[in-house]
Amino acid sequence: MKQIAGFFDIDGTIFRNSLMIEHFKKLMDYEVIDPEIWYTKVKKVYTEWEKRFGDFEQYLEILAQVYLEELKGIDRDYIEFIAAHVIKANGDMVYKYSREQIKWHKDQGHKVFFISGSPDFLVSKMAEKYGVTEYRGTLYKVDEENKFTGEIVKMWDSESKQRVLQELILKYDVDLEKSYAYGDTTGDLSMLKMMGNPIAMNPNQNLLTAIKQDEGLSSKATIIVERKDVIYKLNSTVEILD
Repeated sequence: MKQIAGFFDIDGTIFRNSLMIEHFKKLMDYEVIDPEIWYTKVKKVYTEWEKRFGDFEQYLEILAQVYLEELKGIDRDYIEFIAAHVIKANGDMVYKYSREQIKWHKDQGHKVFFISGSPDFLVSKMAEKYGVTEYRGTLYKVDEENKFTGEIVKMWDSESKQRVLQELILKYDVDLEKSYAYGDTTGDLSMLKMMGNPIAMNPNQNLLTAIKQDEGLSSKATIIVERKDVIYKLNSTVEILD
């Protein structure tokens, strides 16, 4: 019997920030990362984004590179210990709509998957917290001594997500037409295109543009915007203001 599933991105779709950003902050608190690095390598692009002159994706890309460099040579067990504190402190900082959808899928007996570009050791703890079927995240490689090598197998782009999607679809015999996908950036585009019920959660401009330009996707996509205590449900005819 085919299974109905819900496929969720995490950062910006479920979680109201980036798990990696929260982990980065905690690593500075634990002095794994020297706080001075924030000021010399990250703060400028963060400030530009915070003032809405810069781009969040650019800020995240720079922070991710610094994060990867700083983890090299650190014991994974220690990093996972800190990651557990991040999820304990921030794991409930999620959108109400997404939290309710996860619960709804589980109540319906659907399979629930988290597929995220965040580090696998953070994604695993969010998956455990919300009791999902399986998860996939960016793999941070370790050596024979369990120390990070500085190498990764990424999971934040559409092609990588499509590859694991196909693996999970085959494994669980997923009914694509009846299943759901939730995402907020073009990294989630393959997920949204494959499922019969695509939901763009607080989509960025690139994703919204891609939806509007894809006739097949625009005809079935639902756009959810959650701000303050209001959840807006829109269709792809929503106007984009530069």
